[in-house]
Amino acid sequence: MDLFAQVLVNGVLLGGLYAVMALGLALVWGVLNIVNLAHGAFIMLGAYCSWYLYNDAHIDPFLGLPITAAVLFVLGYALQRGLLNLVVKAPMFNTLLITFGIEVVLTYLAQLAFSADFRTINPPYAGNSWQIGPVTLPLARAVAFVIAIVLTVGMWLFLLHTRLGRSIRATAQNLVAARLYGVEPRHLYAMTFAIGLALAGAAGGLYGTVSQVNPYIGASLTGKCFAISIIGGLDNPLGVIVGGLFLGIVESMTALYIGPTFPDVASFGILLLVLIVRPSGLLGKTA
Repeated sequence: MDLFAQVLVNGVLLGGLYAVMALGLALVWGVLNIVNLAHGAFIMLGAYCSWYLYNDAHIDPFLGLPITAAVLFVLGYALQRGLLNLVVKAPMFNTLLITFGIEVVLTYLAQLAFSADFRTINPPYAGNSWQIGPVTLPLARAVAFVIAIVLTVGMWLFLLHTRLGRSIRATAQNLVAARLYGVEPRHLYAMTFAIGLALAGAAGGLYGTVSQVNPYIGASLTGKCFAISIIGGLDNPLGVIVGGLFLGIVESMTALYIGPTFPDVASFGILLLVLIVRPSGLLGKTA
């Protein structure tokens, strides 16, 4: 029973991190109708940015998250206005090819800059933990979980209660009507993509504090973010939290009861099941 409780807590902590990873992908997909295959590569860049800030600038990885998010925000805005905006109305296959190309370029640039070695962010408190009854709560993972949930809920409130957030939701629902109310699509698309990459950068910084990083983690992270977005539902930001927590718990339980090589099989098996039974996602609106 103690082992079950520990694994369950580990799954919840992992799921919170998964949620903030997937949030940027779901936002860009829902508004721009772009499935960003480079999303995991941007998470990887965020992790390396936090690693660089900690090792060279001696900035705590959690305190450096705003800097990492700002760097990815600027990169996202420039990338969307300069490249992706040219094909925003093109068939989805074209955007898939372009974002896949970006993922490949970023991966090999990261390898050139950082080598293929695994990197870790090891602040002095990395090994600290709290003991709550039979459960051990690693400090770094707990802080990363809290920040991830705050970012996810904050993004949900931003979309609901700010002018820019309402413009983003209006554009996602009806572009023509949004234009009639004065929304400028090109700027809004760039802002949406930039916010998505800022979230990816913050998620990468959190990921780097609890796991090892190398240039090739992007593809697997993109796959998990894709699965979470589908499972939770694209039209409800809270669905990303549910999808992330659900996937984190499932992976942890699968590793315990079946084997450590099967979590990915379980994750994508559940994705297929959701697509068959409820294509709109667990919290998505049905037609």
